[in-house]
Amino acid sequence: MSYSFFATVSRMKYIDRWALMRNAREENLSEHSLEVAMIAHALCVISNTRYGKKLNAEKAALIGLYHDASEIITGDMPTPVKYYTSDLRRAYREVEAVAEDQLLRMLPEDLRDSYAAVFSEEGDENEQYLRRLVKAADKFSALIKCMEEREAGNLEFRTAELSTRESIEKMSRDLPEVRDFMIDFLPSYGNTLDELIGAQGLR
Repeated sequence: MSYSFFATVSRMKYIDRWALMRNAREENLSEHSLEVAMIAHALCVISNTRYGKKLNAEKAALIGLYHDASEIITGDMPTPVKYYTSDLRRAYREVEAVAEDQLLRMLPEDLRDSYAAVFSEEGDENEQYLRRLVKAADKFSALIKCMEEREAGNLEFRTAELSTRESIEKMSRDLPEVRDFMIDFLPSYGNTLDELIGAQGLR
């Protein structure tokens, strides 16, 4: 019997984000998920190295890769719509759960539990903290997109940039890893390749 999980997940590259916005450059779900995975991993490494946590950074990266996989089935719901009311957010979360369950049923039964642990939001204190960092990574990816659009001369994202930056700053009040990423890494986004390489004395 053939299973369709990975063939279905590979279609993330066909899901465009920011569908209601005029984009200087389109961004698909695969690109976004990779960026979230890398930043989530970095936030956990910062947490373990600087703040004495014992988080599974590799699992955070994996959660980041799959965090929006349900959108293959549901499509990308614009954030202002998704969070318009608490009832709408709750209803959409139920739709996401159904879509995630549908994806899991595309796997052989003996593999499902391993992947269900990636989609599940349950877990101990460390797991819950880790998932907060994945959510922060998701916000960072959105902010970086807004910054890139502004650098390209597109002002369509200016209010999204402001609101996303405010959300991240709020997160940073009790997530020091978020504050550190903002200080150590965020300023380099928007630099040219020569600036990025030259800044580290590599030339």
